[in-house]
Amino acid sequence: MEQHVSNVLESDKGWKIWWQLTRPHTLTAAFVPVLLGTVFALQYTEINYPMFVAMLLACLLIQAATNMFNEYYDFKRGLDTEQSVGIGGAIVRNGVKPSTVMSLAFSLYGIALLLGIFICLNSTWWLALIGIVCMAAGYFYTGGPMPIAYTPFGEIVAGLFMGLIIILISFYIQTGNITTASILISIPISILVGAILLANNIRDLDGDKINGRKTLAIILGRKGAIILLASMFSVSYIFIVLLVLFGAVSPWLLVVFLSIPKALKATKGFIGKSQPIEMMPAMKATAQTNTIFGFLMSVGLMIGYIL
Repeated sequence: MEQHVSNVLESDKGWKIWWQLTRPHTLTAAFVPVLLGTVFALQYTEINYPMFVAMLLACLLIQAATNMFNEYYDFKRGLDTEQSVGIGGAIVRNGVKPSTVMSLAFSLYGIALLLGIFICLNSTWWLALIGIVCMAAGYFYTGGPMPIAYTPFGEIVAGLFMGLIIILISFYIQTGNITTASILISIPISILVGAILLANNIRDLDGDKINGRKTLAIILGRKGAIILLASMFSVSYIFIVLLVLFGAVSPWLLVVFLSIPKALKATKGFIGKSQPIEMMPAMKATAQTNTIFGFLMSVGLMIGYIL
């Protein structure tokens, strides 16, 4: 399989297509939780950098592979066309073979599995079970007879696996335990990861409805989904305030409020829009909110630790 993928990379349309196939704008959803969980561990121990790098690479590879599974199954189910809006569509627009996309996705899973073995050797083998469940969730998000993406539970699953679980694993492999505080700091990021999926589903609402999906955005309707998105942003910021007021985290975490302009841009960007292309800036702003919010949380934790 490795030789096959190597040949494909050399013979197809170039690295730009392959880079787009990973959907790089979504990769921060894997980077931010690993960074946050690791930085929070500084309060308890010194950082094991090889473990941090292994965890970061494994999460990025799983996220990229999940995006490729999404590419493959959207094509198979006829959801992607040459007129589709977004960075996806390498199969229909660029002529990449569906089998190649799947081969590459499973290759990335294989590398992530090797990194997972390294992590388990240096922590606990219980993480192997959690890792397998995470990889299965990535595949079954769009694969299998009842894809998670076709249900109202996509945002919950994304927030759980790409927020809470990644943060806690990143924290655990550094400290060897899970604390109440580590669970609490993961909640805002989990909500914002779910918001990225909700924004995507708001953009694709009309097309998803035609293709039989029952996403949360479809159930709530466009207006209700936008209200929910705004509420998710609000809860994330309010949660940080509560953590500070109750002394669970350093007041420096209030620096996350610097990301509010992006959240406002994301919310306003959906209001009154009906065409997918019109909503792309709002969808991008939603992902940027998660990235900036999580990075600022990490900065706040670092400053609080130093001071």
